[in-house]
Amino acid sequence: MASRRVLSSLLRSSSSGRSAAKFGTRNPRLPSPSPARHAAPFANILGRVAEYSTTSSPAPPPPAKDESPKKTYDYGGKGAIGKVCQVIGAIVDVRFEDQEGLPPIMTSLEVQDHPTRLVLEVSHHLGQNVVRTIAMDGTEGLVRGRRVLNTGAPITVPVGRATLGRIMNVLGEPIDERGEIKTEHYLPIHRDAPALVDLATGQEILATGIKGLLDGKYDDLPEQSFYMVGGIDEVVAKAEKISKESAA
Repeated sequence: MASRRVLSSLLRSSSSGRSAAKFGTRNPRLPSPSPARHAAPFANILGRVAEYSTTSSPAPPPPAKDESPKKTYDYGGKGAIGKVCQVIGAIVDVRFEDQEGLPPIMTSLEVQDHPTRLVLEVSHHLGQNVVRTIAMDGTEGLVRGRRVLNTGAPITVPVGRATLGRIMNVLGEPIDERGEIKTEHYLPIHRDAPALVDLATGQEILATGIKGLLDGKYDDLPEQSFYMVGGIDEVVAKAEKISKESAA
């Protein structure tokens, strides 16, 4: 609207100037005056205003693409096969054939041909292509020579809203008999600590579910006192009442 008003005002001023020059008094014997030199700049201004009023606003530039590489958990050596060479309780030593298949520390290994799923986590390199691992489950029935697969990735567990209220083991497997945890978000069990700037420094109440501790004041109460539920004042009142009744 503003550009149209500017264009109309410029056109009106141009037409009024032309009419004044046409009907003004002039001596016919005098030569015709030469055209004003400012006509060309004025026409240039009109052209620019018209061009500005007709052109559309430039399209916004496309958003910059996030070219940062996505974080992956490929530790290398995926698919390499090793063999169990020693079992001492939860400590299992695994020997690999070459250096290329040697898994890095914190890599997840899976024992093959075992009655149950047995996952090992690499903790040390002992030399001579031997790694020392920690078993995430019992090693009963595990013998030397058993094949071990290098997964090339760390142990990951499901994260997100799907895990709220669920109970799982260190491998992320549900143990609450409520079915599988359906989610597409997984994170390794070993992660870097968050930066200091990402930590919350505000003071707020943390709801832990603990209502109150009686500090051994009512240790002589019967067993029913340990099942009281409620606020701290309510629990203390119930404890005092039970104490008086038991003393009587």
